[in-house]
Amino acid sequence: MAFFSEHVPFVLDQVKKTFGNQAPTAAGKVPFEIIVKDSQSSAGRASEVAAELILKDRVSVLLATSTPETTNPVADQAELNGVPCITTDTPWEPHFFGRHGDPKSGFQWTNHFFFGASQLTTTYLGLWGRFATNKRIGVLWPNDGDGNAVSGLFPKAFEKAGFAVVDPGRFDLPVGSFAAQIASFKSKDVDIVNGVLPPPEFATFWAEAGQQGFKPKVVSVGKATEFPSAIAPLGQRAVGLSVPVFWSPDFPYVSAMTGQSARELAAEYETVSGRQWSMTLGFKHALFEVLFDVLRRAPDPRSPERLRDTIRQTKYNAVTGPVDFQMPGLPPGISKTPLAGGQWQKGGRYPLELAIIDNADEPSIKTTAAPMTLG
Repeated sequence: MAFFSEHVPFVLDQVKKTFGNQAPTAAGKVPFEIIVKDSQSSAGRASEVAAELILKDRVSVLLATSTPETTNPVADQAELNGVPCITTDTPWEPHFFGRHGDPKSGFQWTNHFFFGASQLTTTYLGLWGRFATNKRIGVLWPNDGDGNAVSGLFPKAFEKAGFAVVDPGRFDLPVGSFAAQIASFKSKDVDIVNGVLPPPEFATFWAEAGQQGFKPKVVSVGKATEFPSAIAPLGQRAVGLSVPVFWSPDFPYVSAMTGQSARELAAEYETVSGRQWSMTLGFKHALFEVLFDVLRRAPDPRSPERLRDTIRQTKYNAVTGPVDFQMPGLPPGISKTPLAGGQWQKGGRYPLELAIIDNADEPSIKTTAAPMTLG
């Protein structure tokens, strides 16, 4: 999952420029060190390095991002060992219920902010309502944390909205061929494809779809189409792909850590890195925003219990939107963030640029383009 971690060096440099090595706290400035570990996209490895950070490095707080395979085992280690933990960039249901959380009590040491499944259904239905289709959805939901979570949540919501779901069933990753799924979709006259796949798997599916003459009208596959570098190899066939947008320069939020708007943050990243922005940039930045807001309010940042309690009291406006770990209607320690509907369209500065075409989940996020046909 290298796509998910490409912003880390840039954000760490921002932290260094902003704070040096002294964090402002309610008890005065305290020195800090950030230790970075790579989960290697493995749940076992994520658990191992989290335990190492706790037991060997004696960290005061754990941070983790990007997919249940990383955030869940890290949070489990934090809960087991009594270490404050903040995670993000995993839909909150796979993170929370994937760890067998109790919605009434939540977890004691772990807190998470990201969008949820109900927002995804709102966003997908908003996106698909902008196209003329037969309302038949073919789904690609793998046998992993994300796939298992959405397969239990999406069908009823889609069917209630008048869509028919064609589900060939769960499958293990990696996948060598999607021939069986494509044959099923063609036989059921599917107009819409939905899924949650890593970029390599989607590239395989989309190439085979072209080879087998499968031409859906709408393709909305999460995870796979979030990154410019992941869809660039698809060339013209990437034009018109739609995707939930959990952060973009068009979001109307500002970082209190650097004072940058979402657009200014993206522009600085592009200038420094020479690469196009992608959605995870906002959440890598916001994770450290939240951390340093917690430290700023912490009466004793060296006390695990007081740091834990300060995290839970967070009410903060990040570059990704509001973060509130006591948000009404959600489990304790969970905060949901805004979502929009996007589509990859031909760009000016870059060959493909992500436009906002639907704002059903959060009307304060303005649309930037009209929907266009696929391909």
